Amino acid sequence: MKFLSTRFLAGLFLALLSCNNKENQIKPQVDAVEKFCIVIHGGAGTILKENMTDSLEAEYNRVLDLAVSKGYEILKNGGNSLDAVTQTIMILEDSPLFNAGKGAVFTNEGKNELDASIMDGKSKAAGAVASVTKVKNPITLARAIMEVSEHVMMVGPGAEKFAEQNGVELVDPNYFYTVKRWEGLEKAKDREKTELDHAAAMHYDPMIKDQKFGTVGCVALDKNGNIAAGTSTGGMTNKRYGRVGDAPIIGAGTYADNATCGVSATGWGEFFIRNVVAYDISAQMQYKKVSLAEAAKETIQKKVPEMGGDGGIIAIDKDGNIIMEFNTAGMYRASIDKSGIKTIAIYK
Repeated sequence: MKFLSTRFLAGLFLALLSCNNKENQIKPQVDAVEKFCIVIHGGAGTILKENMTDSLEAEYNRVLDLAVSKGYEILKNGGNSLDAVTQTIMILEDSPLFNAGKGAVFTNEGKNELDASIMDGKSKAAGAVASVTKVKNPITLARAIMEVSEHVMMVGPGAEKFAEQNGVELVDPNYFYTVKRWEGLEKAKDREKTELDHAAAMHYDPMIKDQKFGTVGCVALDKNGNIAAGTSTGGMTNKRYGRVGDAPIIGAGTYADNATCGVSATGWGEFFIRNVVAYDISAQMQYKKVSLAEAAKETIQKKVPEMGGDGGIIAIDKDGNIIMEFNTAGMYRASIDKSGIKTIAIYK
């Protein structure tokens, strides 16, 4: 009887130990499945409540809600972060409210020149496009460059030829025309100075007095732990000489690394390029072992302003923490965090 009891107790102990081991093996997988989130921006600048009509504010909130909800739904249904970023940015590009796609500003020559980039944090693959005039959704071309070609960046007519050969939707350049943006160009020409859509002293958009419009972007973390980031812009009002800002520059306007974070930037492009803003935030996390919040604050509140620039970033780290850091009066932004909580904001 004593022998049987000992065997019974030993068997019971082993069974309990086995159960505990199984629980330890399963739990991290369950946690990983639940950890997905998304964040978007529609530009940073002098965005003041007193200069915004109720109806226009409501329309911004509606489009931001529509875009972030679209991306989140893709992630919730098991879709990957690249699809979430692409389709979310397409919604922002299709809205005339933002300086990307349909709402792009005009160059000095009266053209709409579009830039975009996207990056996969898992493979470090990236695609970028600059100075295209016929691509309906530049973010789709950036992704095609990443996935179909051996290159990272294409520009101008060559990029458009590649788009045509690979089924990327093209439109007549008149598609991008909006009255408000054309009026903005005429006012800029009257002042005879290049007008940067993120510089308060240089840009006055007729839609909102003393307003700065800018880049759109998205960062997403999917259920498999993969981060993707993308950015799209119409660039600078009244720009000359084929100027290109930070939006299509991998490491400046866009960066993603599963080991650290994904970042999309919006700001005075020249300063974001010179500070390599998106990569700088990731590098601080990797080498200094600081948090995403600390790295973003160091770059946006210290490094960029010290050089004379302004703007902001959105970012998500590998653990699903979301940061929306900016040094301007406002930034169009929205997020749905890993708990499913939605945030939509415009002002500081």
